[in-house]
Amino acid sequence: MNRRLFLSRSGLGLGSVALGSLLGRDASGKDAATPEAAGGGAVGAMPGLPHFPAKAKRVIYLFQSGAPSQMDLFDYKPAIRDRRGVELPDSIRMGQRITTMTSGQKNFPVAPSIFPFAQHGESGAWISELLPHTAKVVDDLCIIRSVQTEAINHDPAVTFVQTGSQLAGRPSMGSWVAYGLGSMNQDLPSFVVLLSRGRTDQPLYDRLWGSGFLPSRYQGVKLRGGKDPVLFLANPSGCTPELRRRQLDDLGELNGLRHQETGDPEILTRIAQYELAYRMQSSVPELTDLSGEPKSVVDLYGPDVQRPGSYAANCLLARRLAERGVRFIQLYHMGWDQHSDLPNQIRAQCRDTDQASAALISDLKQRGLLEDTLVVWGGEFGRTIYSQGALTATDYGRDHHPRCFSIWMAGGGIKPGIVHGTTDDFSYNIVEDPVEVYDLNATILNQLGVDHTRLTYKFQGRDFRLTDVHGKVVKSILA
Repeated sequence: MNRRLFLSRSGLGLGSVALGSLLGRDASGKDAATPEAAGGGAVGAMPGLPHFPAKAKRVIYLFQSGAPSQMDLFDYKPAIRDRRGVELPDSIRMGQRITTMTSGQKNFPVAPSIFPFAQHGESGAWISELLPHTAKVVDDLCIIRSVQTEAINHDPAVTFVQTGSQLAGRPSMGSWVAYGLGSMNQDLPSFVVLLSRGRTDQPLYDRLWGSGFLPSRYQGVKLRGGKDPVLFLANPSGCTPELRRRQLDDLGELNGLRHQETGDPEILTRIAQYELAYRMQSSVPELTDLSGEPKSVVDLYGPDVQRPGSYAANCLLARRLAERGVRFIQLYHMGWDQHSDLPNQIRAQCRDTDQASAALISDLKQRGLLEDTLVVWGGEFGRTIYSQGALTATDYGRDHHPRCFSIWMAGGGIKPGIVHGTTDDFSYNIVEDPVEVYDLNATILNQLGVDHTRLTYKFQGRDFRLTDVHGKVVKSILA
């Protein structure tokens, strides 16, 4: 017996244990399709996780791709209402980096928002007239006006927010969560992605929900709008469920033999994903069938909820996924990149998203799910107070701005009805309580019971983590 054969055979016992975990079955062979079947905890969680009692069981991340304009939505700046068209002071810009799209402009005229703001709720938070539905749930929100990022262009900025690095190839946040905390429902993926398109096109890449160097079973599964939410999930014509079951059993045996020869862990992943797909044949159609939802709930999300693939429909699906124990639910809504004609474009964008976002908060709260569901709303960076292109009384555009932007969080142990952080009068620089992207991601993990410094994966001789060597939990926003 040579060394290769010995190592191959000695690994079979561990391989069997790993496969059992991947398939979600306990030592007795019983199906662990629910947390209760798994003894009350998650299936496939890493040893020692969660590190401490979690405030949130799951995350719904409403990512607004393209970067919403903070001073037109959440960051009210009345002090500059009378400074329309005035050159942005050098003392505010301080020679900071700007994009090539405005670097050639001869001047940088200040463009205050044309949209009225008002205070809402017991918290008295200032909200733009563009978000009337969000204003009604403002006391459930923690608005953070002082987020800042390192990237100034879309692709590296979105990649940075979602993976902790501007360079492609790192695991996404949802993959880290699935890897660390496992699954609460073995009939659905632990990480699900839903996409919707806004009024302008902007590319989003599958790697944003990829698993990077983590095993591929932790990558996000994208549910499509329309007849087939997951391609090739249904059995082809003439293939009965019984025949499919026998095919998977035979294929599993072949893959098992191959694993015995090579010890490749991705083979175990392949077997587990075949089994998950088989279970999803019944769980996904039930999930995406909204016909059983009461009219009051459908009306809550607005008329677009009837259109598959819309932001409203995806928000309702997010609530249904949360009910079924999906660990990380990622919505991407495109169309916030408003370099010109911002007033008209942002009006349309808010009409598409405002009601459904607020409805999700109300719906989760009514069902008792908001308490242990962390909802995050935000984009990859902010927008400039100065106008990109010509400035008129009714029209302006805004360029990318990484120095400050606004997001909101709700539920999952986050303090409701507060505003965190302050920017200067031009919404250009942070003057109080800055929150870096690393801090935001560390806080999200913290609410899930995860110490961001201890959730690591060794790759190419180095221990990697979502927050790299940075990040601190923003304790002042925790309930």
